[in-house]
Amino acid sequence: MLLTPEQFFGFLAAALLITVSPGPDNLMVLGVGISRGRKQGMAFGLGCALGCLSHTLLAALGISALIAASPIAFSALKIAGGLYLIYLGVQALRSSGLSTPTKLGATSMSEETLLKLFSKGLIANSINPKVVLFFLSFLPQFVLQKNGHIGWQTAQLGLIFTAQGVLLFSLLGYFSGAVGQWLNQRPKAGLWLDRVAGSIFIALGLRLVFTR
Repeated sequence: MLLTPEQFFGFLAAALLITVSPGPDNLMVLGVGISRGRKQGMAFGLGCALGCLSHTLLAALGISALIAASPIAFSALKIAGGLYLIYLGVQALRSSGLSTPTKLGATSMSEETLLKLFSKGLIANSINPKVVLFFLSFLPQFVLQKNGHIGWQTAQLGLIFTAQGVLLFSLLGYFSGAVGQWLNQRPKAGLWLDRVAGSIFIALGLRLVFTR
């Protein structure tokens, strides 16, 4: 069963806004692209985006198992996930919006090949426990239990998140020089992007906690 249009477009809009907000992954993509070049930035960004596939698999299997074992456990996961998203939102709202992409990845990756940069991005994202928590918190609220096929719904959501990540990170790597210059000339831009992302996290978290 495919996602409903409401699920698809609602999730895609939230995923896009979250992905473009300043964070370790996209700042690293910017840093690599600025210090090494477009191809290098795109390779690292592609690895980061595809690392989400492992989290998609874990989320699809884990959420399905929870619902099969106990709907109460799934509700507990949603509440815990909602609280985690609210915490992330508060942290984003308190952020200074500091963005220094030119300092990230400028030296440690100076001699690495495209394949190594891709692998580094892939592994860094795949083993990041914060991303695991994010996927387990973010995906369930777009799953409609009444439609069944919970694992398949979750997998589709994860694939959508990965696809938009591939597109945005590739564009970010390609235009890294221009984007980095724009951010450095507008120090408040990162601050406002953080404010937007923080508001989204809190709204989604509240929805998870109070919606049954």
